[in-house]
Order: sequence, then C-alpha cells, then structure tokens
Amino acid sequence: MRYKIPVQIENEDTIVFGLSLRQLIIIAVGGGFGYSLFKTLSNSVDPTIALVFASPIFITTLVVALFRKSEMTFLPFVLNYLRLKLSPVSRMWQSSTESFSAIEIGYVNETNITERKSENTK
Repeated sequence: MRYKIPVQIENEDTIVFGLSLRQLIIIAVGGGFGYSLFKTLSNSVDPTIALVFASPIFITTLVVALFRKSEMTFLPFVLNYLRLKLSPVSRMWQSSTESFSAIEIGYVNETNITERKSENTK
C-alpha cells in the first residue's frame, strides 16, 4: 500500500530565529559589507559618522532579506513590478489558453539542417 507524503517545496525551511538559509546568507553578506565599510571609515572619521554611512547598507540588507509581499520575496516582486510597468497598459484578448508565449530558441536538429540546405540550394 502506497502512502502519499506531502512535500512543501514552495515554503523555505527555517533554520534559526525563523530565518531561512537564503535570508541568513543575504544578511551575512550585506552585514559583512556594511561592517567592512564601518571599520574602514571608523579608522579615519568618528565612529558615529561611519555608522551613518554604513547604516543604509544594513537597512537595505534587512529589507531585501525580510521582504515578503503576496508570498513573493524581494527579487520576484521587483521583477514582476518591472514587468508590469514595462508591459502595455491594455492587454488584447486572445482566443488561446496560454497566458504567455514562449521564446523561440531555435533548436538545431537534423530536420532543421536539411531544410536550410534545401533552402540554400534553391
């Protein structure tokens, strides 16, 4: 007898403090950049001024790592927003059921090669 085991691959597994591995990596990399900027600037200026310059990096890192809107993380949300803004405002109705058309890549196979050879010989 077979049993179905539910698998939720859409949800990220939390590792520590309710953060996923992706979020931890983003925070570690952004925090590393911010900390290195802070340490570099604090050697030459007051640490308070260095913190003012490094804090936008920390804040941006936290926004990118923790952002979630309509079950989308930061990057898919930004890409969908740009696609919305760059696409035409009005959409034309099409009788087909496909919501988008795939890009023609043009696979090379034997029939394509023979067709091109026959077109070139004409």
